[in-house]
Amino acid sequence: MGKLLYVGTYGTDDVTRATMPFIGASGALDAGHEPSVLLMGEAVYLMKDGIADSVGGVGFPPLRQLFDKIVGAKVPIHV
Repeated sequence: MGKLLYVGTYGTDDVTRATMPFIGASGALDAGHEPSVLLMGEAVYLMKDGIADSVGGVGFPPLRQLFDKIVGAKVPIHV
């Protein structure tokens, strides 16, 4: 399958948009692709301890759940 790069630029200021790259990467994993995530700007703060625990986009699973799936699958996260 393909290699995909998901770019995130939003952090806790817009939790729904902050969750989007992780939703995309999770779906890519499920479809058999090789995703990567690139975090820039405000999105970098999502990597700080405890931040992912407090982020939950509207209509999406909590960021912690998505983050654990991505890290567990050894998806590269570039900061």
